[in-house]
Amino acid sequence: MEDSEQRQPLLPSTLTNAHHNNRHDGAVFTAGVNDIPPITGLRDFCREFSFESKKLWYLCGPAIFTSLAQFSLGAITQTLAGHLSTIDLAAVSVENSVIAGLSFGIMLGMGSALETLCGQAYGAGQLNMLGIYMQRSWFILISTALLMSLLYIFAGAFLKVIGQTPAISHAAGMFSIWMIPQLVAYALNFPIEKFLQAQSKIMVMAWIAAAALVLHTVFSWLLMLKLGWGLVGAAVVLNSSWWFIVLARLGYIFSGTCGQAWTGFSWKAFQHLWGFVRLSLASAVMMCLEVWYFMALILFAGYLKNAEVSVDAMSICMNVLGWTIMISFGMNAAVSVRVSNELGAAHPRTAKFSLVVAVMTSFLIGLFLSILLLIFRKQYPSLFSNDSRVKDLVIDLTPMLAISIVIDSVQPVLSGVAIGAGWQTAVAYVNVTCYYLVGIPLGLLLGYKLNFGVLGIWIGMLGGTILQTCVLIFMVYRTNWNTEASLAQDRIKIWGGHNKDSQVKEISET
Repeated sequence: MEDSEQRQPLLPSTLTNAHHNNRHDGAVFTAGVNDIPPITGLRDFCREFSFESKKLWYLCGPAIFTSLAQFSLGAITQTLAGHLSTIDLAAVSVENSVIAGLSFGIMLGMGSALETLCGQAYGAGQLNMLGIYMQRSWFILISTALLMSLLYIFAGAFLKVIGQTPAISHAAGMFSIWMIPQLVAYALNFPIEKFLQAQSKIMVMAWIAAAALVLHTVFSWLLMLKLGWGLVGAAVVLNSSWWFIVLARLGYIFSGTCGQAWTGFSWKAFQHLWGFVRLSLASAVMMCLEVWYFMALILFAGYLKNAEVSVDAMSICMNVLGWTIMISFGMNAAVSVRVSNELGAAHPRTAKFSLVVAVMTSFLIGLFLSILLLIFRKQYPSLFSNDSRVKDLVIDLTPMLAISIVIDSVQPVLSGVAIGAGWQTAVAYVNVTCYYLVGIPLGLLLGYKLNFGVLGIWIGMLGGTILQTCVLIFMVYRTNWNTEASLAQDRIKIWGGHNKDSQVKEISET
């Protein structure tokens, strides 16, 4: 077995197509020769931790920046809306959290199927399948976006039905109609993102996101505040920023920089569609249940007395939490690539150790950020609102926000492992149980029945998140990584189309 210093990381410039002993007809699976050697002591652990950290940060550094930049597009719009009026802030917050949040969850979730498929195919050296997978995902997501546009068109009526005030429903409904172009951009963007991510081409995404963020900030200030366009200006700039990201990434791909991963459009994209839809839906359910869970916090706040202040305060907290979660999402993306690549290359021990490094790193980052937030809890609310009532409520909610940051620094990383390994269906069941059968009922009990208000809702729902995190940790602890690597080989064969009989076979493991 080679020492860690001699092993080649799975990066674009050093990807080895070193093949391995797959499981055939019941044969015993054997890990590839470049797998991590067994760790027998602290010295081995520290050496391997340092080696794996370099590979993770190569991926997660740009991924964290990209996630923060993309999240900041909506967050900046929301922040500037807070300087227009309370109702404008509520409109942007509700549209961003409920309507766009619903769509974001579905599109990101369905696109996350490519994290499993593209990542494992890349690890196995089957680069030609990445472009096919992306095109299949485009077809499915664009079809879904056309159906989702009805939600945007009738958003005002929908928000009234679920109990939002008439003023908030009308303003958010009008803003939703203006944001339909963003929905189509989501459908194109997330498959592109997973396609590039699987190849570790994350730096180019970071540069594009940086350019989009700078342009978005300048033009949002100019149109919303300086020229007085208000919410119309917010919609114009936010739509344009997302389309800038999509077109820039497409230009990069079509320029030939992805080699065999993109060889042009192909009719193969329309093969195996039903099986691909099933995997995409499983990924969407898993992701949506998480995104909607946090969306529900703002939704439930709208049912409390003094709804506008409660919604504004909760939206500010979710804004801050969202920024910190984007750091975990960057680590999520990195560990998903690492796990899927290593499983595809038959390196089960390396996949497992990558998870350990990612969880420890993300937890320490979350702990640092939560302490920083507590230190400046009386200062940061002024960045988001001029209303003293809103700022006072945000200060009261900050300790709960700090706890949430620590918990949510670990949970997305574990979800990234689940996506990289193809556990979407299993995690979807876990999310339903922990979030919707435990967290939400407990939050409603504390918030409404016991009159703890916004704080009670948050405490109850945080309990669901803690339970879900514990279950994921248990699942990871009990995982047989040799079996997962073997399943990855089977999955690659099926989705690679090498076996005609497999066209009717569904991947029950995912």
